[in-house]
Amino acid sequence: MKGRFTVALDGPAAAGKGTIARALADHFGLAYLDTGLLYRAVGKRTLSGEDALTAAQGLTPKDLAAEDLRTSEIAQAASVAAAIPEVREALVAFQREFAAQEGGAILDGRDIGTVICPEADAKLFVTASDSVRAERRFLELSAKGGTQTRDEVLAALHARDARDAEREAAPMVAADDAVMIDTSDMTIAEAVQVAKQHVSASIRR
Repeated sequence: MKGRFTVALDGPAAAGKGTIARALADHFGLAYLDTGLLYRAVGKRTLSGEDALTAAQGLTPKDLAAEDLRTSEIAQAASVAAAIPEVREALVAFQREFAAQEGGAILDGRDIGTVICPEADAKLFVTASDSVRAERRFLELSAKGGTQTRDEVLAALHARDARDAEREAAPMVAADDAVMIDTSDMTIAEAVQVAKQHVSASIRR
C-alpha cells in the first residue's frame, strides 16, 4: 500500500485484536506493531527489580523479542507499568514514529485510536464478553503449561480491565469514531472478514 494509511485497533485482553491485526497487516500489506509488547517488555524488567520508567527508556529490540512475554505474570506487571503516566509518555514517540512510516501501519493496543493515533484512517475497537475472553485466555495459557484455573484467569482479566479502564493516563476507551466489533459469537475467520470490510471502506473514502 502506498502512502501512510494507519489503522488503530484497540480492545481488552483476549478479545481477538492481535489475531485480527496480524490478519489485516498481511492482507493489506501494512507494517504491524503489537504495542502491548512494549509494556510487557517493561513489565518483565520490573519483575527483576528495575524501575518502570528506567525500563521504558532503555528498551531494546532484544527485549521485544523475548519468548516469555505472554505469561500471565508479565501481563499483570505490564498493566501496572502501563498505568504510570511517565512510562506511557516514554513509549509514545516510538509508537507514533512506527505509525507514520511510508507504506502504512496497523497498531493494536488500548489507547491507539484515542491517544497514539487519534487521526488514524481507520479505527476498530474489538471486544468480547468476559466469559468468552476468560475461556480463550485459559485455553491459551493451558496449552503453554499454565496451571491457573478458569476462575483465576477470569479474576486476572477483571483486574487488568479495571486498571486499564480506570487509569488516569490514557485509559482504555473506544474512540468516538471507532467501529465496534464484538467477537463473542464469531469465528476467527468471521471476525477478520468484518474487520477487513471496515478497513476496505476506509481506504475507499
